[in-house]
Amino acid sequence: QVQLVESGGGLVQAGGSVRLSCAASGRTFSNYHMGWFRQAPGKEREFVAGIWWDGGSTYYGDSVKGRFTISRDNAKNTLYLQMNLLKPEDTAVYYCAASRVGGSSFSSAYEYWGQGTQVTVSS
Repeated sequence: QVQLVESGGGLVQAGGSVRLSCAASGRTFSNYHMGWFRQAPGKEREFVAGIWWDGGSTYYGDSVKGRFTISRDNAKNTLYLQMNLLKPEDTAVYYCAASRVGGSSFSSAYEYWGQGTQVTVSS
């Protein structure tokens, strides 16, 4: 089982940057592909970014491409999401998730989820 604990969310002004972290338990972190999702009030959960188990491949949702960067440090069992040029529409609860399926943007492909961390972008 993988346990995920997120941190780094908060309030930021539009155009600013935030870096989210997701700490995973155990030695099996590197066995999983990882992803970030977000959910804003009244909207469905949205894929943000994904990363292959070894960090060799990354992929992004269209709404964040060019602004967000996903990365991981398997030695530290930690996943990151660097968010730059933030917009008010980025306001959401952000979740990290683990999957045994690589390259997926579907929530159903991810087996384990963090508790979520709120990111609020003010204009």
